[in-house]
Amino acid sequence: MDPCPFARLIIESLALKLPFSTISAGSGVHPTTTPCYCKINLKTFPTQTALLPLSSTVDPSPPDSTTSASGFHLDHTALIRLSSKPVTLRVSVYTGRMGRTCGISSGKLLGKVHVSMDLGEAQSKPIVFQTGWLKLGKEQDRKGGSAKLHIVIRSEPDPRFVFQFGGEPECSPVVFQIQGNIRQPVFTCKFSADRNSWSRSLPANFNANINNRGWIMRSLSGHREKPSRERKGWMIMIYDLSGSPVAAASVITPFVPSPGSDRVSRSNPGAWLILLPHGVSVSSWKPWGRLEAWRERGSVDGLGYKFELVTDNGPSANIPIAEATMSVRKGGQFCIDCGRNAGHRPSSRSPVRGFVMGSTVEGEGKVSKPMVQVGAQHVTCMADAALFIALSAAIDLSMDACRLFSHKLRKELCYDDGDYFL
Repeated sequence: MDPCPFARLIIESLALKLPFSTISAGSGVHPTTTPCYCKINLKTFPTQTALLPLSSTVDPSPPDSTTSASGFHLDHTALIRLSSKPVTLRVSVYTGRMGRTCGISSGKLLGKVHVSMDLGEAQSKPIVFQTGWLKLGKEQDRKGGSAKLHIVIRSEPDPRFVFQFGGEPECSPVVFQIQGNIRQPVFTCKFSADRNSWSRSLPANFNANINNRGWIMRSLSGHREKPSRERKGWMIMIYDLSGSPVAAASVITPFVPSPGSDRVSRSNPGAWLILLPHGVSVSSWKPWGRLEAWRERGSVDGLGYKFELVTDNGPSANIPIAEATMSVRKGGQFCIDCGRNAGHRPSSRSPVRGFVMGSTVEGEGKVSKPMVQVGAQHVTCMADAALFIALSAAIDLSMDACRLFSHKLRKELCYDDGDYFL
């Protein structure tokens, strides 16, 4: 099946030029810092916020320093909805610090710009809607002229394959490919949990490879935790419709609570290996990626994660691709998007560019049927897509693996010791 039409709306090259009197007026506005920010609104989408560096270049020269916003991802439904008539992107610029103090916004509105866009052909060709400087509002400062915003707004096609698990990953569901109203089964999953030995969940020839690559199991050194204080041996296999294994995710470092607590800490995270078949033997596997997960402390209870590509030169040479935190209560989206400016930036050694994948993750205790999007440029065959399905299952299961150890898990995730809830 063909990928689904998507488009990416990109907001970049952001910078601000202030009248001289505004720069000298105080209120935290200093030409050598970034005291200003903007809020970007597009109909029905969440508001985005970006810092605005100050520029001293002379028109029409481009600014000497810029930032970018995360941008907007437009799926087929959004493209249809927004293509019926021109839509307006609204950018509001504020001076002062971002955030709120005592429930009141700390920033002062400096001005707004509106840019009209026709997205009718956004899914088929690149379009530039705005590039250059725009005046903020209609008023001019008598001494220093007008405040101006530099902004580039453009769109580019970003086709993606879309998949959805037919059930929760631990229930060994079918995975469907989705295109419009068509749902076609493409993979099956098999989840297993084996407490007795982490190595039983991997092919027999893999143990030596792990040791040769320098991965040392933290749980095998020092004192051993009690069995009920470890979550290990989890594995999910991905099969194509012929029954051949095409990808897998396996817990390689058990999820254990830090001493004196009931949570998996960032200093001692659990970890998964994402595996792909290697060679003609069905028992021969090669690591493709490594996912670490832990439970963040702080004002917001979060699931922290870090994903990196595995190389042949050992763990120290792995390539970081994504790192972020999502709410344990609300869930969120696991995303590998090397075109985004916000959040973690991938390594310069990363071989991937642009949008790679996104997967929904439900909050703790909620029924989760992950929806997975994979950039078409990263899929040459369905076996490529299977790796991202395995990774999606691993991050979803990490929400359970990082559940507080004072809470019991559901029975599909546990062993025959009663350490579960129904």
